[in-house]
Amino acid sequence: MPILLIAIILGIVEGVTEFLPVSSTGHLILATELLGFDADKWAAFNVIIQLGAILAIVVLYWRTFWAVLEGMFKGQAISWRFVRNILIGFLPSAILGFLLINKIELLLGNAMVVAVAFIVGGIAILVIERMVKETPIVGVAEMPLGTVIGVGIVQCLAMIPGVSRSGATIMGGLSLGVERRTAAEFSFFLAIPTMVGATTLELVKHRDTLMAGASGIGFSAVAVGFVVSFVVAVVVVKAFVHYISRHGFGPFAWYRIIVGTVALAWLAMR
Repeated sequence: MPILLIAIILGIVEGVTEFLPVSSTGHLILATELLGFDADKWAAFNVIIQLGAILAIVVLYWRTFWAVLEGMFKGQAISWRFVRNILIGFLPSAILGFLLINKIELLLGNAMVVAVAFIVGGIAILVIERMVKETPIVGVAEMPLGTVIGVGIVQCLAMIPGVSRSGATIMGGLSLGVERRTAAEFSFFLAIPTMVGATTLELVKHRDTLMAGASGIGFSAVAVGFVVSFVVAVVVVKAFVHYISRHGFGPFAWYRIIVGTVALAWLAMR
C-alpha cells in the first residue's frame, strides 16, 4: 500500500478519535495491526500528526483564546485563572511522561494492551455515567484548583495506550463535579500543551529519520497526515460538543467495549 495512502488513513483515524473518549492512540495502534503496517515504523508519525488535531481546537476556539489573551493584558482575574488551570492540569502528565517515556514507548506497540484498555475504559464510562449527577461547575476558569489537579492526575492514565486521554479527563472532570460541556472543553484545551510536548519530544528524537525519509516515511507523509487529521478533527469536535450537550457518553462506552472485545478475540486467534 502506498505510503501517502497509509498517511491519509491514519490521519482520518486520528482526526476522528483524538477528542472522542475512544482513544486515538489505541485506534492508530490497532489500525497498524489490522492493515499489516510496521507499528514501530509508524510510531513517531502517529504521535506527530496528533498536532494536526490539536490545531483544530485552536481554530475552533480562537475567540476564546483571543479573549483570554486580551484579558491577561488587562489584568482580568478570570483570564489568568483560565491559563493557570490549563498549565496546572498539564503538569502531572508532563512530569510523569518525562520520567517514564521509555516505558511508555514500549507499550505503544502492544495491541493486546489496547484491546483490554478499550474494554475496561468502556465499563468505567458506563459506571461513571450512572453515578455522576448534574453539577454546578461551569466554565474552565471557574474550576477549583483541587479539581484541576485531580483531572491532571487522572490524565496520566492515558499513558497506557487505549485508555483515551480525552475519556480520562472528561470522566475525571465529571466525577469531580464539572458540568459536561465544561469537562469536554477543558479536555480539549488540556490537549494543547500535552500533545505539543509529546510531539516536540518525538520530533527531537526522530528528526534525523524523518528528514532522511527512512523507511519511506518522511516529512511529506507527515504533512499529509497532519492536514487530514486537522480537517477531520474540525468536523468531529463540532459534532461531538453538540451531541454531548444533549446526550450522554454511553454510545462511546459501548463502542469501546465492542471494539475491544473484537480486537481481543482477533489478536488471540492470529
